[in-house]
Amino acid sequence: MELQKTNLDGCFLIKKDLFKDQRGFFTETYNKKDFDEVLNIDRNFVQDNLSVSHKGVVRGLHYQIKNPQGKLVRVVKGSVYDVAVDLREDSNTFGKWYGVELNDKNMHQLWIPEGFAHGFMVLSEVAYFEYKCTTFFTPGDEGIIHWKDPDLAIEWPNFKEIIISKKDDAAQSFKSFLEK
Repeated sequence: MELQKTNLDGCFLIKKDLFKDQRGFFTETYNKKDFDEVLNIDRNFVQDNLSVSHKGVVRGLHYQIKNPQGKLVRVVKGSVYDVAVDLREDSNTFGKWYGVELNDKNMHQLWIPEGFAHGFMVLSEVAYFEYKCTTFFTPGDEGIIHWKDPDLAIEWPNFKEIIISKKDDAAQSFKSFLEK
């Protein structure tokens, strides 16, 4: 396992060991001891989620307001461009973003700490996206920042046809987030 720091404080890209042979491959997707001791991130995960999305789907940028979630994200099948935005006002990287391609070939994972917004764009025909959460989802506690916010200036892949939910498309701007 290799840990790669990102440009965001506390957010890490995790490159897992893949053991390949004629049968396919094996990788350990989660090990609490490694997470606690090697990554120095002592968290308990309480919920696992799986979403299946088609090419051009954008989900996010989601966050929880009062009950922030830390997320360990990965792609089981397909490919996505995954983005984390630091919303922690006391952070040196507040308002900055990090994006990376996660796919079923590299099997990389991204650790997104509590206090971040998160979203992704599907690059493959279909993507199975799985993530572990440190707190339960709380209905009514979700915030959304628009994925194409000009102040964040996230460099998303160029797609002609984007598929997005009405809720995500009507999301607030980063400026509106700052005013709350």
